[in-house]
Amino acid sequence: MTERMLIESVMPRADALIAVHTMVAAQPAATYRAARDLDFLTVRTPLLTVAMWLRGLPERLRGNSAAPPERLRLEDMAAMPGWLLVGERPGSEVVFGAVGRFWRPVIDWRQVGPDEFAEFNEPGWGKIAANFSVTTYGEQHTLLSYQCRTVTTDPDSRRRFRRYWWLIRPFVAHIMRATVATIKVDAESRGPTAATVSADAATPANRIEP
Repeated sequence: MTERMLIESVMPRADALIAVHTMVAAQPAATYRAARDLDFLTVRTPLLTVAMWLRGLPERLRGNSAAPPERLRLEDMAAMPGWLLVGERPGSEVVFGAVGRFWRPVIDWRQVGPDEFAEFNEPGWGKIAANFSVTTYGEQHTLLSYQCRTVTTDPDSRRRFRRYWWLIRPFVAHIMRATVATIKVDAESRGPTAATVSADAATPANRIEP
């Protein structure tokens, strides 16, 4: 991709940036639909389960734990504290994000609208912008990317976030890899896979076609 990505327009500068990619044996349209329809609650690994349990421990100790939602798709972001759907280039890229103080044991969220997100710079806060994007990769494949950017709004918040980021970065990378793996499985179930294409193309040399 040579044009500026939507996530770059929303957050040109980042204090932390991480991206993961995977090659999907499906067309871009099917891959994008799978990413757009992802239920984040279906992304499961043993490490992720432990990490989420630990992240929710402070709230449970305060007696504020709540039942998890039945599902969590991009359309459901508005029901999550701080999170929102920021923008979309249909069929190519979708951006979602949040404003909060992520480095605190109990996250303090700040609700803003999609039109406010890019320009929000009130001191004391951090912003996350994440995206799913797809690009054609040869004739039968798609390159699926998941990028996450974080920026803070003042030096003190930046120092706090960087200490926090040093600790959680491996877990974030693990979650992102598990997420694209989940999307990949769904996308490949929606259309022809590379294995199917290869099998169809493999004709024995001594076979006589009618």
